[in-house]
Parts: sequence; structure tokens; C-alpha cells
Amino acid sequence: MTDAFARLLYLVASAIGRLPWPLLRALADAIAWLWRRSGGRESRVAGRNLELAYPDMPAAEREALQRAILRTTARQTLETLRLWTRPHAENLRMIREAQGVALFDAAIAAGRGVIVAAPHYGNWELLNQWLAAHTELAILYRPPDSALGEAFLRRVRADGDDRVVQIRAEAAGIRQLFKRLRDGGVTGILPDQQPKKGDGEFADFFGRPAYTMTLLPRLAERSGAAVLFAYCERIGDLAFALRIEPAPAEIASDDTMVATAALNAAVERIARRDPAQYQWTYKRYTLHPSMNPYFNPYRDLEGRA
Repeated sequence: MTDAFARLLYLVASAIGRLPWPLLRALADAIAWLWRRSGGRESRVAGRNLELAYPDMPAAEREALQRAILRTTARQTLETLRLWTRPHAENLRMIREAQGVALFDAAIAAGRGVIVAAPHYGNWELLNQWLAAHTELAILYRPPDSALGEAFLRRVRADGDDRVVQIRAEAAGIRQLFKRLRDGGVTGILPDQQPKKGDGEFADFFGRPAYTMTLLPRLAERSGAAVLFAYCERIGDLAFALRIEPAPAEIASDDTMVATAALNAAVERIARRDPAQYQWTYKRYTLHPSMNPYFNPYRDLEGRA
């Protein structure tokens, strides 16, 4: 039954994703306006994150950035429906520039395994499709709360050649990732999701302590795999630049404090390229070094309309 509902959901997404882009863009801008006007969750969380990350930014400038973030977020949502429901070869024509491809190819050829760190910047679903077109790829993901949501995501992220293996972020999946890396394989990880308690360290992110995954540094240190940062940066309407860059060497340090600091610094540098393209609608700072829930900066946002 779950698979049947996932197929139905896919048909709905496909119908929306195949609408003309000018219509989808106008719809996305209307959604962003509604979020802002009604004080929706996306608007509230983005606003709080900007207060935390840019405390010295003038209020008017911060509000303008918040509006830009909401437009980008809404457009990306509908843009992603297009990506999920159209042929990958068609989608890849949206990549107009490519930097670092030779670096990626060389890392694969070295045979030590490759970890692709893909921050929530630009459009990471398009990046997944580019990676899958170039190599077999294992993607680590955190399953949604609902079985239907997971079934839908597994459907839209798969490709016709089964070149993408989706691995749940749990103990068995992590062992599978490690084996793939030791065998010279490629894996993709979103490095800026807050891990579960016990699976991270606090490291500076935009001037504030953020609970940060130790998984990626641990995999890098133990497997000896190369770590590359990759992202598809938006450079126009349905136009992107693929960028692949080496990670700082400290990211594979056996000192997790050093490694997570290097990881966050690299993500922050990418996010600062164009802050409107970063996922500021995510509650990145819910945990405090004291682990006291009363220091959650989003507590007063909960329960609002």
C-alpha cells in the first residue's frame, strides 16, 4: 500500500514539475510571499537563523536577505519537483559551468575511495544526478518520519541504471559505507545536518556553537578516502555552475574537535558565497553545549501560527 501511495504521489509531483517554469516560478514567489505575510515556519526559522548568524547585520539588510531566502527556498522546492520527475539527461543540461571535474576524476582514479561532502547550498538534488551520471554512488540519508515519505524519496532519487544506492543513516548503513570506501567507491554525505546526541561535537558555525557530525571525519580518517566538497550553485533561472573543491586536510584529523571545526569552516565558506542559496530554514542550532533544552533558540517559535 505504501508503494502504491508513493507512486500516486510521484504522479502528482510529475504533473506539477512539468508545468512551464515561468508559471512555477510565479507560484513559488507567491508561496514565499505567503510564508512572509503569514509568519509561516520557514519565515520564522530563517529569520531566527539570520539573527543568530548575522547579529551585526542592519535590520533592514537582514530582512531583505530573509525575503531572498524565502524566494530561493520556494523556487528550489518546485525546481526540485522538475528534477525528480524529468529525465536526468535533460536536467543535466541546466549545468552551464563545471569546475573541478578533473579533481573528481583523479580522486576516483586514485582508488582510495571518495567522500563527496554536499552542503545544503544551491541545488543538491541536481548534484546527485550529476554524480550518478559519472560514477556509481552511495548516498547516506536520514529517513523521513513517515514510511510514505521514505518510499517517495527512494523512488525519485533512483536512476534507471541503479547507479545510486541509498543507505539509511544507521549503524548497518555506516558499516556499508565504510566498506564501499575501502573498496574505492564513492559516497555522498550532507555534512551540515545536526546529528543525534552522541554522534557529534560542538564546533563554531557562523560564530555560534553548532552540534556537528563526526561521521564524515571519522570515515575519512579511518578509510583514507579523499574528501571533496561539491555543490551546484544557481547562476540564473534553471542555470547552475557545478563546483568541486578539495576539503581541508584537517577534516580527516583523528582529533574530532579539529576535524569538525574544519568541516564547519568549509561549509560556512560555501554558504557565504551567496547566503540566499543556503538552507536557512533548517533549525541548525537546537542543541546547546550545556544540552539544556531551555537554551534552544527556536523554543519561542514553536506553537506559533
